[in-house]
Amino acid sequence: MLDKDKTRRVGRRSLIQWSLAAGAALGLPQWKVLEALEVGAGKAVAQEAACRVSNRSVHIVAGGGGFAWFQLLWPHVDIAEARNENFAWHAIGEDRRVAGTDKPLEIGPESPWSSLSSDRQVSCFMAGTNQTHTRRPASTTNLAMGSNLFAACAAIQTGDASVVPHVAIGNVQYGVAEGAPRTARVESAGGMVGLFNSAASRAGGLLDNRSNQALFASRYNTWMSLRAASGRAAFRSGVGVGAASARLIGENLADALRPTEADRRRYGFGADSYDRVRDLGDGLIVAAKSFALGLTNSVVLPAMYDDPHGAFNNMGRLRTITTHLGAMLQAFYDDLAMTQEPDCVGESMADNLVISIHGDTPKNPRDRSGWPDGTPSNSNWVYVYSSGMLKSGWFGGVDRAGNVAGWDPGTGEDVPGRSSGSTSSAAAAAIAYSVCKGDLRRLQDFYRGESIRGVVASDTV
Repeated sequence: MLDKDKTRRVGRRSLIQWSLAAGAALGLPQWKVLEALEVGAGKAVAQEAACRVSNRSVHIVAGGGGFAWFQLLWPHVDIAEARNENFAWHAIGEDRRVAGTDKPLEIGPESPWSSLSSDRQVSCFMAGTNQTHTRRPASTTNLAMGSNLFAACAAIQTGDASVVPHVAIGNVQYGVAEGAPRTARVESAGGMVGLFNSAASRAGGLLDNRSNQALFASRYNTWMSLRAASGRAAFRSGVGVGAASARLIGENLADALRPTEADRRRYGFGADSYDRVRDLGDGLIVAAKSFALGLTNSVVLPAMYDDPHGAFNNMGRLRTITTHLGAMLQAFYDDLAMTQEPDCVGESMADNLVISIHGDTPKNPRDRSGWPDGTPSNSNWVYVYSSGMLKSGWFGGVDRAGNVAGWDPGTGEDVPGRSSGSTSSAAAAAIAYSVCKGDLRRLQDFYRGESIRGVVASDTV
């Protein structure tokens, strides 16, 4: 009996995955896909597809010294407020303290999401250790119990249907976690387009599996409902629909996902932009489109594999790169904010989104001359946009004298002298908590360390 139940659940999940892919190929909004599912497979399957149990996530991993660029979007509070021209803060006098955040937060003119409410501002956690020049930093992604943060998030997200559950660009770390799906690795944003072509085609090919006749009939009925809902007369009839839909999905998704020059202009960069900026921007564009089409729940992107020791020697170039970084993160959010959430009435996709930014070394915030790799007390940190799941602002930090404060996960209070390495797992747990929408029981499948109640938003517990 248990084996039959498991087979039935797998079959339902396959049907949902195939239907989302087919609907994307036909250019249908997901609410029409859900309507078709109800007609073709019944209310239970449609309801399973309609309710999100997790947030989608993008994890940005900067390496080779490039993590330092993000310090110019969210500086340490006391560093920015010191107004010291020797410090690694470029916008002296242009920064401002954000009002209403749970913890202090300073932003500059290029910082993204500045117009959002105080509870939707970033959370900045002292976490991990300096891992200078590695392209696979792991000190802020080790969750607990042998689990990696990215794999744990992907495992959590398996409760929500997608064609390819998790995508990793390049050689970024993925790791392991109980129940985590296999990641799909590609070399670039262009590779993501090709990946979804082939994956969607394989999903369409599920129609050829007649081992479960009832499931096949549901797929057939769903396809016919989708075909009728599209209002397009040019599609072939249901005879041979498996092969036809596979080809159609592959062709249409390439056009739907590929970044255009208009996309790049909207994201604030172009053909003449710094190549590291272009690579990250293209990745964010494809990730946004993939989310909108229901093709994936999680993407890990590499970022800024450079080593900007001399960044402050050319302030014009520094300002341009910082502007581009802030603009593309803002545009990514805006794209999802303007896309209706098909799984939750009255919400946008930006309401169900987590973004985390990790790196090797943020470099020394107190020294712009040569921007040294070493950090006070070998510290590191991570930035998180949590969709309001976490308290906002800086937890711990580096002050103008070079003193490092950690934080207490149970209370959220700063702890002078506590090392950032001692709160690595707690910070990762806070990110996983955001992805599982505050489901503490689910979080315990991957983390049983210090309580994180001091950093989660009170209305999410």
